[in-house]
Amino acid sequence: MRLVLSSIALAALASAAPRHVTDAEVARVQRSVILIDTHNDVTSDTVDGLDIGKRRDTGHTDLVRLKEGGVGATFFAAFVEASYVKSNQSAHRTLEMIDTIRQDIADRYPQGVVLALTAADIERAHRQHKLAALIGIEGGHAIEDSLRLLRDYYALGVRYMTLTHVNTNNWADSSGDIDDPAVTHHNGLTPFGRDVVREMNRLGMMVDISHVADKTFFDALETSTAPLIASHSSCRAISNVPRNMTDEMIVALAKKGGVVDVNFACEFLSQKSADASAPIMKQMMTAPDQAARNALMAEYRKLMVRASLEGVIAHVDHIVKIAGIGAVGIGSDFDGVGCTPAGLDDVSKYPALTRALLEHGYSAADIREIYGGNVLRVMRAVEAESRRLRAAK
Repeated sequence: MRLVLSSIALAALASAAPRHVTDAEVARVQRSVILIDTHNDVTSDTVDGLDIGKRRDTGHTDLVRLKEGGVGATFFAAFVEASYVKSNQSAHRTLEMIDTIRQDIADRYPQGVVLALTAADIERAHRQHKLAALIGIEGGHAIEDSLRLLRDYYALGVRYMTLTHVNTNNWADSSGDIDDPAVTHHNGLTPFGRDVVREMNRLGMMVDISHVADKTFFDALETSTAPLIASHSSCRAISNVPRNMTDEMIVALAKKGGVVDVNFACEFLSQKSADASAPIMKQMMTAPDQAARNALMAEYRKLMVRASLEGVIAHVDHIVKIAGIGAVGIGSDFDGVGCTPAGLDDVSKYPALTRALLEHGYSAADIREIYGGNVLRVMRAVEAESRRLRAAK
């Protein structure tokens, strides 16, 4: 694995004029990769009845467009809103979200989709020309402070969990409310939070640090004996929002073998976008219901300054510069964000990103790592550590 590019290669990437790339070259590279998107939120629609098998005019994701985009594997989010904590329904909602991935996506379309649990499953699905569907829980409150529930979710196919969402839970601080004096914080992970990370290591479930507070990140990194992922995060050096990662965090994650999967949300890619949307984003985090969120989303779209495809490349470049090609992945957050960069309107547009990467000097081998090779490496490392820990007991 190449952890870093040489200074000469980095200089060439930064200074070279975009080269001409043919459609045939883009298609050839697309065929050579296993494109793994580590975070897609279309499940918030499928759980309410959306038929993902049909092309739709709204949203970012359906099976038709996934095929057009050359996507090989998707971690579908079992997203559990913070509001379910108040009604003591977090586990109930988690099970519904797991079921929609298994039932409404994988089981409903077995001719084109297969549920994947391991890195080998993803590679097998790719050979069968099927989409590998994986499950990632978004929001650690889903386990309701129970390692037993965590184990049950693993048994149902969950292969990563985001330790928090926008809400601090009973054992981990979130970046979403870290400045809220009304919220009880823990200064990172509590002792039970560290137990959660250790049990995820033992099970073989990837620890996802997107959404967590900075101290939570460093506590998780210190506790975990397996590499971590940021399933849908970008670089704070480019867009200074709490959801993005500092250079120190990115380098530390990479040193432990982890991957930052770049998020396509406009405000995470562009400071202009972040500044324009900041007031609405704060309101959306505390919206009482879906109707209120929909109204705020309409206002958000009016205010938003759209990011560009070049913005995605800038984040990839930055991670490569400070942490190496092995630290980069893709975590689009499609159907979980209100604004995507121009040129990356939905899952069918990945060839445009492939073209842009080639134009900016990335090789086919580089793109294979960025698009899936790095995540597969982390998955294998997590699986191997699980086998070691289980054998030790």
